[in-house]
Order: sequence, then structure tokens, then C-alpha cells
Amino acid sequence: MAIFPTLYRFAKRTWHYIVNVGVYEGMPFIESRRTKLLNLITIPCIPFMFYFGCLNVYQGRYLLSIVNFTTTSIGIAVFFLHQSRRYVTARFQMIILSILLYTFTGVYFHNGSEYFLLNILIVSILVYDHKWIVTGLSMLIITAFLFIIFMPQDKVWADPVPTQRVWVNVGMAISFIAVALAYFKYIQSDYQKEIEHQRQALANMNKDKEKLFSIVAHDIRSPLATLEVLLEMFQKGEYPEKEMVEAAAALHQKVSQLGGTLDNLLRWSTKSMKGIQTQPQDFLIDPLLNEVIGFFQMILQQKNIQLLIEHQEPVAVYADRDQVSVILRNVLSNAIKFSPAGSQVKVAFFQQDDLAIIEVMDHGQGMSSKQLKSLFTFNSTPSYGTHGERGSGLGLMLCIEFIKSNNGTIDIQSKVDQGTRIRIGLPKGNLMAKMNASPPALSN
Repeated sequence: MAIFPTLYRFAKRTWHYIVNVGVYEGMPFIESRRTKLLNLITIPCIPFMFYFGCLNVYQGRYLLSIVNFTTTSIGIAVFFLHQSRRYVTARFQMIILSILLYTFTGVYFHNGSEYFLLNILIVSILVYDHKWIVTGLSMLIITAFLFIIFMPQDKVWADPVPTQRVWVNVGMAISFIAVALAYFKYIQSDYQKEIEHQRQALANMNKDKEKLFSIVAHDIRSPLATLEVLLEMFQKGEYPEKEMVEAAAALHQKVSQLGGTLDNLLRWSTKSMKGIQTQPQDFLIDPLLNEVIGFFQMILQQKNIQLLIEHQEPVAVYADRDQVSVILRNVLSNAIKFSPAGSQVKVAFFQQDDLAIIEVMDHGQGMSSKQLKSLFTFNSTPSYGTHGERGSGLGLMLCIEFIKSNNGTIDIQSKVDQGTRIRIGLPKGNLMAKMNASPPALSN
């Protein structure tokens, strides 16, 4: 009994190989389908025409047998031409020679082969795009078909074939028409699915690129705002002359830091231009948090905000390091932005079951219940910080997407004029594997 599944798999592989003769990886979609269509129509023609060729030899119809063997040879030649990627020659040879042979046998033997011309008409329309080629072939085939149909049937040049043979030819021709139209419908359906898949992929890529631009804009805005304030103070002469050198050094440090940030962000965004990919790895929170805090040193000093870091032991995370960096920068940026001067922002991280927990707490202006409900939607309204800093409204939306893609959780609690607490849970990483490892760069 096991022989039947084996024979079925063998037949299936053989069929798949024959139908796909001449189809190669990277071939244009519509061209591959046209090649398969010709292969599909040619496959049954070869054995049938060969059989009738042998039968006509046995019955003494030698001229008709020559036509049958010629048609068989045309079918075989189509596969060889497809195999050598000579698709134009294969189509031209099959269509033109078939028109000549079927017209001749229809006129000379009255064997019903004129109905095979309808197959050639459909194939011509499906495999050619040029309107003049399609029009010319269509007119030629229709003329030949009508000539055979309306020519006097009593005008006979050769012994007519049996009526049963005529019915077989007509039945085969109509069957081929059904196969060609069914395959064309399949091509259209498959093509529509491919278009829809590409449309979805393009839409997703556009969304990812919008997120990347938002990330870049968000991370550049804060340093640029600090530089703007510092330069404005220079221009107004608010710095004493003795402090100018120290301030210039701070300005140089900030510009250098901004340049490094830009390089990292641009490398990361270039790497992600084909779509944001989540690539989790084990890393320690502490070194990454130190990198992120470096973004906000100047604004912390300007607003005289004290940043407190609380943790009892090192904590490792298994997540995409770049995306966690974006999450921390957005959350810290909001905490500092909406905190009044002279207040505190606390960052704590610890382990809880299988999660690494990161908490960011501020004592700023907080949010109402209505603002909390619309926080992760496009309906959220950008607001201004305590020093007039304007947000884009996109930062926390990016955070929630990155947290979800890293199998994490987020919980936000806030009250107006009392502050906000954001708790982020991420999969716990392998602490021992990263204790002595140096942190990778943001650009990966």
C-alpha cells in the first residue's frame, strides 16, 4: 500500500517540474504565468497528437499523421525553447505554426481541428500585450476559423475522418479552452493577491519610516532646544565674561554629543529602512540608562531637576537594545519636560518574576483621565512642557509599539498636578552572560 503515496509524490513532483520548465527565480510575475500557461496547454497536446499520429499511420492517413507528428514536435520544441529561455521564439513558433497546421487540416480533412484555432486565439490574447500583434493574430485566426466553418462541406480533397474522431477533436479543443480560461482566472486571482501583499508591505514600510523619522526628530529636538537657549544667552550677554570659556566648552561638548547622536540614529534608521526589525538580545539596563541620561544633562541642569537612580542589583533584559533605548529616551524626555524646575525625577529598575521592571516617576503637571485614555491613539493632543517645550504626540505611541514587539507591558498612572508614574515590564535577560560584557553601540 505504501507504493501509492510514493507514486503520487513522484507524479506530483514530475508535474510541477514540467509545468515550471523555463520558470526561474526572479522572473517577472506575469511572464512566469504566461510561460506556465503555454506549458500547461502543451502537456496534453504532445501525447494526444502522438497517439493520433500513430493511429493515422495504422489507418493509412499518412499526410494527417505527418501533421500530427509535426504538432507533437512543436509541443516538444516549446519546452526546449523555454528551457533555454527563448520565450519569444517559443510563443511565435507555437502560434504561427499551429494556425497554419489547424487551418490546413480543417480545410483538407474536415476533422474539427478548426476549434483548436479558438485555443490559439485565447493563447495569443493572453501571452501578448502589444495591441497590434493581438489584433493581427486575432483577425487572422477568426478569418481562418470562419473560412473552415462556412466553406462547402461537400468539397472534399481527402477521405474524411470518422465522425467519432471529429467529436474527440472538438471535445479536446473545448476542454483546452476551459483549461486556459480557468488558468487565466487563477493568474488574475494570484496577481491580485500579489498586488495586495505588496500594497500591505509598502504600507507597513511607510509606517515604519514615519516612525523612524519621528524617532530621529524626537531625539534631535531636545539637544537643539538646549543649544538654542544657550546661544540666546550668549547673544544677550547674560553670561559673565569669566564664564564664557566654561560655557563655550559646554557648548562644544553638546555639539559633539549631538553629532554622535545623529551618526548613531542615521545608521540605525538606514539599517531599518526596509522595515523596523526587532532583534532581541541580553543586555544590562544600567549601562544603557547611563547612555540615555547623557541626552538630558543640559536640560536637567537648566531646569535644576535632580535625577535619582534606584536599584539594588544589576538587571538584565532580553529585548531589542535600540528599541529599549528609544523607549527610555521618550519616557525620560516626557518626565523632564513636564516637571517643574527644582523637582525630582526618579528612575528605578528591578526584577519581578520573569520581568525586568523599569519605573520612571515625576512630580510634574500630570494628566487627566481623558488624556490617559487618548494617550496611545492618534487623537492625543500634543502639549507643552513647563518651559514651553512642545511635544509631537508620537513618542508614547512609538513606545507602546516597541514594548509590544518586545513582549513587554506598560502601565501609566497619573494625576493632574501630582505627577506621573510609568512602569515598563520587559522579558528578563541572562544576567550572568552580560555582567562583564561591554554594552554594544546604539547603531548595532
